[in-house]
Amino acid sequence: MDRWLLRTMTELTSRKFVSRLTGRFAKSSFSRRLIPRFVAMYGIAVEEAEKKLEEYGSLNEFFTRRLKPGSRPVDGNAEALVSPVDARVTACGSVSKGMLLEVKGQTYTLDELLNGSPRTSLYENGRFWVLYLSPKDYHRIHAPCDGTIAESEHIPGRVYPVNEFGLTSMRRVLSRNERLVTYIRHDAGEIAVVKVGALNVSSIQYVSPKPKTLDRGQELAYFEFGSTVVLLAESGICDAREDLKPGDNVKMGERLGTLAGNRKGKAEP
Repeated sequence: MDRWLLRTMTELTSRKFVSRLTGRFAKSSFSRRLIPRFVAMYGIAVEEAEKKLEEYGSLNEFFTRRLKPGSRPVDGNAEALVSPVDARVTACGSVSKGMLLEVKGQTYTLDELLNGSPRTSLYENGRFWVLYLSPKDYHRIHAPCDGTIAESEHIPGRVYPVNEFGLTSMRRVLSRNERLVTYIRHDAGEIAVVKVGALNVSSIQYVSPKPKTLDRGQELAYFEFGSTVVLLAESGICDAREDLKPGDNVKMGERLGTLAGNRKGKAEP
């Protein structure tokens, strides 16, 4: 199919109502019939799931499944910054003067990604990781570090796909899609977890009750269908893993970097 036509069709189907319709079907009892086919199509490791396939009442319930205890060990280093999700690393590196460089050939600014938040200045020379969740992945989102939730923000937007086609062929999807941002205050500084909605993601939900304080690896939120998390670390607080590169796969709880010790006198945003 011509790429221009595909882009045009994607624009037309990126409205929220399309995802709502998809979500309504996925939450219906009828959709449970598709679970075995979905498992086979994507090669999902069903042995990790908390329940047996026949115990899930809908496709959405299976998508948002929890795993058996111990399936995702969390790095034991108290200063570890860990992956909040199972994902493929789409991009990672240093933020330079407020720019996230080369995410699939496109350059994003922190200001647009964080919707002009006054907290943007904290991350101007920090670190970033773009983490893509495919349909086969575990879709719950966990705390990347210990800390307290300083602020949460919902940013309305579109629902373009965040797969290879979406990131390379559509214009700046990470900053145009709907986003749910959680700012976490760690002793070393601040971490932002930017949860990006996508085509057929009917919603991004916090767990209930929504926590105020977090332990590293604690459940925080979940996607209904696949999407992307952009993880940001404040300037000067994180030594990133040097061996991690775009295209690598990570599991929730796997170390992405090490946070520096407590910084005295750090200015509040």
